[in-house]
Amino acid sequence: MSRYDKREDPRRGRRGGWQVADVPPADDAAEWFTGRLPGEWFGAVDVTVDREEITVIGTLAEPQTEGAAEGAAAEGRIGRFREDTKARRIAIAQEAETRYGRKVAWGVRHGDVESLFTHLAVPVMTRLRQPERQVLDTLVDSGVARSRSDALAWSVRLVGEHADEWLGQLREAMAEVDKLRGEGPGL
Repeated sequence: MSRYDKREDPRRGRRGGWQVADVPPADDAAEWFTGRLPGEWFGAVDVTVDREEITVIGTLAEPQTEGAAEGAAAEGRIGRFREDTKARRIAIAQEAETRYGRKVAWGVRHGDVESLFTHLAVPVMTRLRQPERQVLDTLVDSGVARSRSDALAWSVRLVGEHADEWLGQLREAMAEVDKLRGEGPGL
């Protein structure tokens, strides 16, 4: 039997093959975290969800320290918050992971300083042809990136920054398709 035989792994015959994740929807994750987080922690909370991870970045409710050392004061405040809330953040993350089937990453913003405590670095399967690899190698050779992986991440960030409006429209269109699919006739 070939290692590619459909009988070896039932996921092989599915639409999307190996890359389709069977995870519960997380449409209400922002609302859930807003309701679940202690009110004294954050003034505002940004929740971002993808297939593997939920990232929660809160803006500390405590006002930013003024003066020449604002950056150092903010970093100190963020460090204190991280230590003081660790046990409660772990408990909330475990609840969310059970509910949504995704890991939870935490971050804090205080003034102009933002710190992401934990997050996933998910390997992405790519099949790049030589011209695409040459672009990545040019970024590495020029010192823009340390490795092909860093160069690819840099490229994705750059596209995201310059195509924000278009990506937003695309996400809205995909949401409309999902809505229409849900309203369609059952089989």
